[in-house]
Amino acid sequence: MSGDKAGELFQELKELVRTLRGENGCPWDREQTRESLKPLMLEELYEAFDAIDRKSEGDLREELGDMLLHIVFHAQMGEENGTFTLEDVLKQLIYKMKKRHPHVFGDTEVRNVDEVLLNWEKIKGKEKKRTHMLASIPDSLPALIRAHAIQSRVARVGFDWKDATQVWDKVNEERDEFKSAWNSGDQKAMENEWGDLIFALVNCARHLGIQPEDALQKASGRFVERFAYVENEIKKEGKGFEQVSLEEMDEIWNRAKREIRSIPNNEK
Repeated sequence: MSGDKAGELFQELKELVRTLRGENGCPWDREQTRESLKPLMLEELYEAFDAIDRKSEGDLREELGDMLLHIVFHAQMGEENGTFTLEDVLKQLIYKMKKRHPHVFGDTEVRNVDEVLLNWEKIKGKEKKRTHMLASIPDSLPALIRAHAIQSRVARVGFDWKDATQVWDKVNEERDEFKSAWNSGDQKAMENEWGDLIFALVNCARHLGIQPEDALQKASGRFVERFAYVENEIKKEGKGFEQVSLEEMDEIWNRAKREIRSIPNNEK
C-alpha cells in the first residue's frame, strides 16, 4: 500500500471517529470518557501482546487497529475539549523522535546501542525537567514490568552488574535474607525481603535476555494446562477432588508434565 493510500485511510478513520462522537453518532461512543476507556485500552494492549505470543500476524494486525482506534478516539476528545488535536499528537511525536535521534537526523555520533540509550536519557532529562531519571516510569505498571524497566533505565548510565553470574550471587544473598526474615516470623521483614528477592530475580532474567513478565505468564499458562489435565483425569474416573488424595493428584500432575511436554505446539 502506498503512503498516500495509508494517509487517506488514516483520514477516513479520523472522520469515522468524529462521526461516531457527533450529534447523530453512536450513543455508546458519545458517552465515553477518558476514564471509561482506560480498561478497554489496556485490554486491547494485552490482546496485542497475546497475538505476538501466539505469533499470529493476522490477529496482531487486528489488535493494532483496535489500539490505533483508541489513539484517534482520545485525540477526538481532545479536539472536542479544545486541548489538542490528532495533528498535534502527530507533530509532537515526529518532533520528539527526530530530537531524540540526533545520530540519525543530526550530526551526533554514536558507536553502539549503549551510547544511543545514554544519549536518549540525557535528551529526555532535559525535555521533561524530571526530579530524577526514574520519575517517568509509571507506578501503575505491572510489578515485574516496572522492575525490569527500572533496572534497564539505570543500566543505561552504567549502574548495573557486569553479568548474570554476579546477579545470581545477589539472588542467593537475597534468598538468605528472606529465609532469615521467615525464621524471625516478622511479617513486614518477610514482605520486604521477598520483594528484594523477586527484584533480584528480575535483574537476573534481564541479564539473560528473559522477559520476566512473559516468563511468569508462560509458567502460569503451563500450570493451568497441567491442572486442567489433572481435573479431567479425575473426572474420567468418576470422582471429585474430595475423593482424591494429594499424592494421587501429584502422580497425575507428573504424568501431565510428561505427556503435555511431548505434544508439539502446533497440535495443542
